[in-house]
Amino acid sequence: MKKIQKMHFISQDLEDYIEQHSQKEPALLAALNKETYQKILLPRMLSGHFQGRVLSMLSKLIRPVNILEIGTYTGYSALCLCEGMQITGQLHTIDIKEELVDFQRKHLGEAVDIIPALDLKFDLVFIDADKENYLNYFELILPKMNTGGIILSDNVLWSGKVLEPLHPNDLSTKVLLEYNQLLATDPRVETVLLPIRDGLTVSRVL
Repeated sequence: MKKIQKMHFISQDLEDYIEQHSQKEPALLAALNKETYQKILLPRMLSGHFQGRVLSMLSKLIRPVNILEIGTYTGYSALCLCEGMQITGQLHTIDIKEELVDFQRKHLGEAVDIIPALDLKFDLVFIDADKENYLNYFELILPKMNTGGIILSDNVLWSGKVLEPLHPNDLSTKVLLEYNQLLATDPRVETVLLPIRDGLTVSRVL
C-alpha cells in the first residue's frame, strides 16, 4: 500500500493547542493509540485523539441506535462512535484486513457484498475504507439510512490532492473528486466538509 503523507492544513503548534483544549483522550483509547503505533503498519491511519473526540461528540449529539462503520483498522474510531450509541443500539463494522483481526474482533469481508445483506436502518455511518469504492458505498448505504441520519466520510481532502492536477492513474483521487462533488450537489443529502485532519464530510440524509 502506498504511504500517504499527512498534510498539515494548520500549523503543528495550533494542532497541539486544539488537542490540549479539547476533551482529554480516554485512557482506553490512549492505550490503543499507543499500541497501534508500536505494532501496526501505517499507524497514521488511526483516527487519533482530536478526530476521535469529534466522532464521539457527533455520536453523542445524534444518539444513534444503529451505527455502521466501513473500515475498522484497529477499532479506535468504532470505540469513539459507540460512546453516543443508545443502550439498545448496535455497531456493525466491516473491514478486509484479516491481519488485524486480533485488534478488531469484528466481521471481515467485502463491504460492497455485506452492506446489501444488512437488514437494518442506520442513524450514523462512518466511511473510512478504500477510496475507490466511496461512490459505491454511498449508493448502497443511502437506502438503509433513517431520515435525518448522518453519513461521515473520512479523508475527503486526501492530503491536498483534491487541489492538484489529476494523475491519469490516480483512481483514488479521481473517485474522491467525484464523491465530494456528489455530496455537495445531491438533493438527497445536505453536506458540510470540515477541514479536520485529512478532511471529514458530514452529510445529513433528507
